[in-house]
Parts: sequence; structure tokens; C-alpha cells
Amino acid sequence: MTTRLVVETREIDPVEDPLAYADPDEPLAWLRRGDGIVAAGGRHQVVIRVPAGEGLSRAALMAEAWRELAAAAEIDDQVGLPGTGLVGFSTLTFDEGSARDAVLIVPETIVGRRDGRGWITRIRGAEEDVPADVAPREYGPHWAGTLGPGAQSPEGYQDSVRRAVAEITAGDYEKVVLARDLTGSVPAGSDLRRLVRALATGYPDTWTYAVDGFIGACPETLVTVQGGTVTARVLAGTIGRGADADADTAASAYLASSTKDLDEHEYAVQSLLASLRPHVRALAAAEQPFILKLPNLFHLATDVEAELSDGASALDLVGVLHPTAAVGGTPTDVAVQAIRRLEPFDRGRYAGPVGWVDAAGNGEWAVALRCAQFGGGEAGQVADDTIPVTAYAGAGIVAGSDPETELLETRVKFRPIVDALA
Repeated sequence: MTTRLVVETREIDPVEDPLAYADPDEPLAWLRRGDGIVAAGGRHQVVIRVPAGEGLSRAALMAEAWRELAAAAEIDDQVGLPGTGLVGFSTLTFDEGSARDAVLIVPETIVGRRDGRGWITRIRGAEEDVPADVAPREYGPHWAGTLGPGAQSPEGYQDSVRRAVAEITAGDYEKVVLARDLTGSVPAGSDLRRLVRALATGYPDTWTYAVDGFIGACPETLVTVQGGTVTARVLAGTIGRGADADADTAASAYLASSTKDLDEHEYAVQSLLASLRPHVRALAAAEQPFILKLPNLFHLATDVEAELSDGASALDLVGVLHPTAAVGGTPTDVAVQAIRRLEPFDRGRYAGPVGWVDAAGNGEWAVALRCAQFGGGEAGQVADDTIPVTAYAGAGIVAGSDPETELLETRVKFRPIVDALA
């Protein structure tokens, strides 16, 4: 029997720091440029988990479960902004065969802020009382985590890159994105909101997310759906920022003219356009990428916009688009098989979709990059007074890739999460 939820959204004065309302142990948040939505407190009304081996894609199963839940809900939304009404926070795995669950969480209370307006959403079961009032919580003391080599050592990563280049040269595929991991721990009882806040403050133009112990800051929009309009941002092709203004300019110019990076970017753009076309009309994308500047690196970026033509929800499109060539490779199915051979670990949710969806199928979804998973199994598992943590970073490998250069790129991409943990 489908759970019947009663949802009420009311406008409030904008909250200065929505993250202060989140659970310190398991924050649930989606933030960008100071706006976003945060679960207030730790209670959840519904948690949908999709393990491996369920047949259909996890995104398709999640989309169907969400449609049933949303159809049965009684929603009174007096604000009508993105992120109001019935909302589920979700993170899915990169690989259908991952041992980690895909999850969608509907919290009991959500505090939101967007474009100078604030709101609170209270969600309850049809037979339950209205959730109690919520209040911000003081942040816990500062803490530091440790990270070191994981299952894939720097030497092992360079060996994997060499093997990939050999397979690309042999014509097996055109591009593959290879990742490596860092593993470590943080003290038990650490207020993980501090990590979320450090990422959101240091990288305000990214999507900063925290879902089920999975925390990160990603500049790449997988897909956004709002009122029938679909937008996406493709990132592929990367270089580290320079040490001074002249070196910065030189790095940006090199990236803009790099054949290797431009080819890698074009693979990713064409892959996304091909996946979207059956579901949209008036599809538009710039002919040339622009340079996206982040605090630690430059990306080649292309924005895409279209109109929905078949009523697909954001979750439906997540299933269509993932994995993109930007985080998988080209051809994507062959590249994913190569990733399984060449990476000695389960990626879990790294490079998978993360975001939120509402009852109308609108939502904002990013590719889960610059991230770390907290907890050995599911979120919150603690052993020996520490919480295990695994961080991930990757690089796109094509025919002209140099193993040492690709290793250095992963080090640059690790920097946001490593700095925030420190």
C-alpha cells in the first residue's frame, strides 16, 4: 500500500543559514550560492532504497516509486518555487552493479531559501500530527579528517591509464573516465555540517550536496527540469589554475585550444544531445564551449536547453542521461565495462546522479563529483570511535592522454574535499 503523505508549504522570512537546521550527524542538503533546501532535523517520513539486482535501472525503479508516492500525496503549497511542496532528496549509484544502495529520502521538515524568499515545508503521514517546530542548532566543534591512498595507488592509477590508452589505440573505445580513491576517517561525533559549509563557502558556484552520508560540491549539472524547460551543463576538459595571473591566463588559453580536451568535450556534448533528443524539442547548445572558472581549476563547459515533449520527470531524464560520456566515456557502455576492469574498487555513488525531485517531476540534479562517502556501509556506521570516509576523483582518458598528467588532474580535483576535511 502506498504511503499517503500530507504536505504543507508556507512562506517564512528567509533563513540566513538554512544549513544550521540540518542534522549534524547526517545532514541532508542541496545548496548553491547561498540558496537551497535543507532537511530540518533528522526525522524522515519516507526512505526508498533500491539495491543492486532489481532488474530495471535504479533510476527507472526510483522514478516509478516516486510517481506512486507523489500521486497519493495531498499537497498544499502556497509558495510555488523550485524546491517547495513534496520533495525527495536522492543519490544513485554510478554502476547498476554497485553494492551500495540508491536512495531517495523524504524528510519530515524542509527549510528553503531562493531569490530572497524563504519557506518551510512540513510533511506527515495522513494519520499523523503536524511535525513539531524546528530551530537552528549550534555547530559542533571544528574537527579534521585524515585521507591517504585507497585501493588505487598513484602508481596503480598511472598503470590503469596506460592500459586504457593502449585499448583506445587498439580501437576498443574512444574515451574512458578513470577514477582513483583516497580513504581515511573522521572522529566519531563530527558535525558534518562543517564540511558542507566549507564546500558551499569555498565553491559557491557548485551544487553542494549531502545525502545519506554522501557529501560533495559539483559544478556539473546533469539535468534541471522546471515547468517543462530542461537545462544541462556539460563539463569535460580540465586544467589546473595558474599560480599567478599570467600563469592563469596561459592555462586558460591552453585549455581553450587543446585538441585533446576539445575532442573529449565534444564526445560528452554529443552523447548528452543524443540521449535528450527523444524526449525534447527546440534543443539548443552552443557550437563552442566556454571556459568555466572555479577556485582551483578551469573546465571546458557547454550549456544545453530544451523543452520537454513527452512529460518526462527529472528522475526519468536522470535515467536516460546517466552515465554521461563526461563521467563514463565513449561509447559509454563499452567504457563502463572498461571502468569495471581498470578500477580496483566499487565507485558507489561517485559520478552518479545526486539531486532532488518534486511531485510535478521538476528537479535539480548534478553529477556527484568532488565528493566523499561517510560510513562503511550505510550512513552513520561508526567503528573504533571513527567514521570511515572514502573520497573520489577522476580524469577523462583519450588517445593522447599522459599518465602523469592525468594523475596530476585527479590531485587538483581532490583538492576541494581534501581541503575541507583538513
